[in-house]
Amino acid sequence: MEMATEFFGWCTVMHLGLLAISTVSMILGRRPAVRLHARLFDLDEATLSQAYFRYLANYKIATIVFSLVPYLALKIMAA
Repeated sequence: MEMATEFFGWCTVMHLGLLAISTVSMILGRRPAVRLHARLFDLDEATLSQAYFRYLANYKIATIVFSLVPYLALKIMAA
């Protein structure tokens, strides 16, 4: 149980780090990303903004459900 707790703890840290990097990248590099994706997929800016937001929101939910919650459950069980 100790190894699983440590595993989920590090998974949570790595996922939150990746989420932070993705969020900062979308904030700072939005224009180049929109230009590239608009050309590649023939989408307008409003659609791309929604897609970026949906990606970040879904990744955050997945991180909470599949990394943070199991980590917290294992910590509670060990206490």
